[in-house]
Amino acid sequence: DWRFPVVLRMSEEHRNDYNAVSSIPVPLGDGGTVPLQALTEIGEKERVANIARLRSTRYSAVSIFLGDRDVLSYVNEAKSKIEKSIKLPEGYYFYWGGKFKNLERARARLLIIVPLVLCMIFILVLRSVGGFRQALLVYTSIPFAVSGGVFALVLRGLTFSVSAAVGFIAVLGIAILNGLVMVTFINQLREKGESVKMAVFNGAHKRLRPVVMTALVATLGFLPMALNTGMGAEVQRPIATVVIGGLITSTILTLILLPTMYLWLNKEE
Repeated sequence: DWRFPVVLRMSEEHRNDYNAVSSIPVPLGDGGTVPLQALTEIGEKERVANIARLRSTRYSAVSIFLGDRDVLSYVNEAKSKIEKSIKLPEGYYFYWGGKFKNLERARARLLIIVPLVLCMIFILVLRSVGGFRQALLVYTSIPFAVSGGVFALVLRGLTFSVSAAVGFIAVLGIAILNGLVMVTFINQLREKGESVKMAVFNGAHKRLRPVVMTALVATLGFLPMALNTGMGAEVQRPIATVVIGGLITSTILTLILLPTMYLWLNKEE
């Protein structure tokens, strides 16, 4: 039911010889060969040819299926081998497009957008907690969330991609939110007259459920995406894997290390 076009390039002396084309041997599955004319109808006809062009230049595209191989490492390896073994004539050049070009564009944009967004969030956190040290304390959840996402990608054998970058952005937002909830509640307890030690202990105890529930809801919501093997899995799995891994480590930070660090920074008060 499927038709696959086959293009055969022959030498100049044979491509216009009807008998030579008709006599091309085709191997059989059980051995032996038959001439091509026994399997198909051979004829000549005029037709409109499709000439592909890019930037007013003719090009020939080669599509590559990488399977589980990541795009970036393959292109870097292919570039190095091509430069060593292939020398193109003057006027010819290679152009790497498709997912690789999309990845390069996304990385360039993320290098600008992510730091800008983090700076804006830091200003908002600074206004919420009212102190530079406490704002930095909330931001300590970022490296823990990132390390968890990276570890999850390595554990599952996935590579960094545009979808994984989106997952890092999502998990950073959740991690900062949980840290802000914890620090803000401890500050509220201190304003009521509790000592630093009691405020840290009660804050960690009373914020246990909200922080765990936030992380658990997000984890369970992304779990089907992380286990997906059907259509769209190549996009969904990196996002979900990063979010789940980052939430595990950032939640541990928020519940255990963040209160401890808060107490250490304010031990003189």
